[in-house]
Amino acid sequence: MTLSLQTINKHKPPRILIYGTAGIGKSTFGAMAPDPVFIQTEDGLDAINVAHYPLANTYQEVMGYLSELCTEPHDYKTLVIDSVDWFERILQAQLCGERNVKSISDIPYGKGYEIALDLWREYISALNYLRDNRGMMIIQIAHADIKRFENPETEGYDRYQIKLHQKASALLDEHSDIVLFANHVVSVRKKQDGFKETVKAIGSGQRVLHTEERPAFKAKNRYSLPAEIPFDKDGAYWTELVQHIPYYNKGE
Repeated sequence: MTLSLQTINKHKPPRILIYGTAGIGKSTFGAMAPDPVFIQTEDGLDAINVAHYPLANTYQEVMGYLSELCTEPHDYKTLVIDSVDWFERILQAQLCGERNVKSISDIPYGKGYEIALDLWREYISALNYLRDNRGMMIIQIAHADIKRFENPETEGYDRYQIKLHQKASALLDEHSDIVLFANHVVSVRKKQDGFKETVKAIGSGQRVLHTEERPAFKAKNRYSLPAEIPFDKDGAYWTELVQHIPYYNKGE
């Protein structure tokens, strides 16, 4: 028998998940990507002039928009989902309707979030089709949440995480080639006043994209990106991202 082995990888567009604090510029990040089209699950594009579908309020609407992008002719090169944590509400509402319950927590034995992964996988399958067959970069936008992280090697501590149920968050993290955490650069200044020490946060408004995980936040990348990329307002960070992604450097 001859083994069907490949020695050359066929590079594909990246799957990016970006999350961060409110108003940091996540939607603008998506709008500055190559030829983007947005699927909105929350109403937040008023100040951004970009191609987008009508606001989706149901799971069927989101999947319908994805189906249209999969099958109809178009020249879009990037799909932006804005946002996946609002989409999670829509997905859970779909599941509750199917199970005839008011809340996902009403599904017996606490299995609601596990069952919801089937709908998440259906959604991810559509994203993968657009990436693999239509050559589209995938950008999923999420909000950040501060949650307690129980590290088995140390005492627990708070960290920024993606604002999703942990099962859905783990699935999207595994699916993504790049997970970016967007935040402002903050330092602290300590002042000793007698026996009292005060700590003051200091920031200039400078923003940064984190590409590697740290104790304070989740992040990752599969492309040897710099650990931090300045998150400027003019979109120069896209030049930094693209030059490290093999799909966009096929001629080199």
